[in-house]
Amino acid sequence: MRIVIKDLDDIQRAAKEFINIIKDCNVIAFYGKMGAGKTTFIKAVCEELGVEDVITSPTFAIVNEYSDREGNALFHFDFYRIKKLEEVYDMGYEEYFYSGAKCFIEWPELIEPLLPDDVMKVTIEETEEGRVLECTSIR
Repeated sequence: MRIVIKDLDDIQRAAKEFINIIKDCNVIAFYGKMGAGKTTFIKAVCEELGVEDVITSPTFAIVNEYSDREGNALFHFDFYRIKKLEEVYDMGYEEYFYSGAKCFIEWPELIEPLLPDDVMKVTIEETEEGRVLECTSIR
């Protein structure tokens, strides 16, 4: 599945389209270069899901927890600062990934061996069309 975001004014439309794609998927891994728009897009998706908290990248906290409009937990991970997989084991990643809650993951390439089999891979790239999201299964 492919979603094109022409500009920032188009991001909420893209987020709505994305939510329809990920209905049955709980762990979503976002791949892309620094500055590709991973955090900005995750923020738009969370807003469309009804998150009222301030949505920021969990660069230092590693994980932020939010609630959607129905009170369901949403987890936003940023593994950019992870040096060893042991750090992810220590934080109890399985409790998040297998909780049934939506988990949005930035820098998943650093923890790829730990991702569940049913993870959705989303690659974000800047092109002449705008930002392009390619949604596929990893395995």
